[in-house]
Amino acid sequence: MSVTAEVSRPIVLSTYADVREALRSRDLKQALYDAGGAVMSGALITLHGDEHKLRRRVENRLFRRGTFRYWELTLVPGTIEQSYAPVLAAGSTDLVHLGRRTIMYLTALVAGIDPPEDTDRADRLEDLARVFSAGATAIHSTRDPAELHAEVTAAMETFEAEFLRPSRERREALLADLAAGRIAEEDLPRDVLTALLRNRAELGVDDGQIRREVAFYLQAGSHSTANLFTHSAHQVFTRIDDPAFASRLDDRRFLQRCVLETLRLNPASPVAWRTAVEDITLRNGMEIPAGSLVELDLRSANTDPTVWGTNGELFDPDRELPDGVPPWGHSFGGGMHACIGMELDGGVQNTGAPDDHEPVFGTVTLMIHALLQNGARPDPANPPRLDSDSKRHNFASYPVVFEEALR
Repeated sequence: MSVTAEVSRPIVLSTYADVREALRSRDLKQALYDAGGAVMSGALITLHGDEHKLRRRVENRLFRRGTFRYWELTLVPGTIEQSYAPVLAAGSTDLVHLGRRTIMYLTALVAGIDPPEDTDRADRLEDLARVFSAGATAIHSTRDPAELHAEVTAAMETFEAEFLRPSRERREALLADLAAGRIAEEDLPRDVLTALLRNRAELGVDDGQIRREVAFYLQAGSHSTANLFTHSAHQVFTRIDDPAFASRLDDRRFLQRCVLETLRLNPASPVAWRTAVEDITLRNGMEIPAGSLVELDLRSANTDPTVWGTNGELFDPDRELPDGVPPWGHSFGGGMHACIGMELDGGVQNTGAPDDHEPVFGTVTLMIHALLQNGARPDPANPPRLDSDSKRHNFASYPVVFEEALR
């Protein structure tokens, strides 16, 4: 059946089971980012059907467990040390800025942007990623849409000239060297930009799509991961005066459970939107006509009492879950649009069993661990402040001091 005009009032799904089914349905197409086309048009997360399958297959090669483990062992510790050094020396920082700066270096490597060589360029790239994030989440912005669109367009032009073009030229030269036999396969960068350039003909992507895809990866990692970092730190700080809780914070497995429980309660987006491309009947009997806009209420699904119990809205990293239910609920999505970098952010669940020799804790867990090792505490003179430019429940500022660094 052909798609009809979208209805003005969405069909809302809010139970864990209904949202899970919808996320896995191939007859529901991504619709949340239509307003963010300046960044998101043609990006992986917006594609559907065969086009999505082909792009995902190419990019999936970069996101394998062995790669995440390699990054966690070789890239993440040095990145954390580099990002934390100046704020430790100062004795204070803002977690929103620290999270974005730390993650930005990692997401730049994943996206295919050569890391900034000095603080000024790092500040510039971080600011561009912030603008891209605002553009991608335009549907939840409280700003004037025309003003936001103009800001994003200008940022894209700056990004192209100052960061993407030189990174692209270096990778194109390396691909030419590979074709001529002057370098080996392992000498190529393992990043999204290289994958797109190498498979450009197969994927049928143009320069604009390449630019937006790289910008999407840059902002998606820095935005959602930095927000998870700040929310996770907040949950820990709220309970750190409890001796029983504080005594467990040296255990990175426990910290990882705290991070994943935080993610369940604070999904990067509180809702997902889909458009039905065919008539659908859910297992519960609900009929969804083709063309309908469907809202997946992730917050409600992630606290569904049939799954999480009557205290599902409370933070409990020791919560026991039914078989097959991940601790983050639906916050990493599901089906074809499951987060491609979920193990980089959240790691791999660790059982603590004797044969669990190579845990992957995830970037956020390691960042929180480094905070605590340096005695980070909320700044009593400067309380956290929520972001008034977005309907999403994120912090605009979260000042902290480092007690160990000040001693």
